[in-house]
Amino acid sequence: MGTLLTWMAERKAPVFIVATANNISALPPELIRKGRLDEIFFVDLPDFESRKEIFAIHLKKRNHDPAIFDLEALAKFTDGYSGAEIEQVVVAGLYRAVAKDENLSTTHLLAEIKNTKPLSIVMADKIARLRAWAK
Repeated sequence: MGTLLTWMAERKAPVFIVATANNISALPPELIRKGRLDEIFFVDLPDFESRKEIFAIHLKKRNHDPAIFDLEALAKFTDGYSGAEIEQVVVAGLYRAVAKDENLSTTHLLAEIKNTKPLSIVMADKIARLRAWAK
């Protein structure tokens, strides 16, 4: 941390730094003060439309046509899921379909959603504190 702070203080060239953190309260105050990180943005879990798009992205990435899936239902039942959790629903659904020697379907994905507890449920108190901090 000391090396980063020193570099930030002594750099000569203009630099634009973009960083992410899942738990900003764990970062030292000397890093997040104005002048070091001038702006801090909170990005919440994806909304309904974003979840549909995330499913489409991960289905396409694995050579599946999103149009044959019920993206509305998938997005509806993944409220509170992160993008990474949605990706894992697709991955696990593929494993489920292959194990049954079937083509991947919405049914496989919904079964995986049913078996998944997102962090927004498992760590609801931490998510609530983070959202309160962001306000």
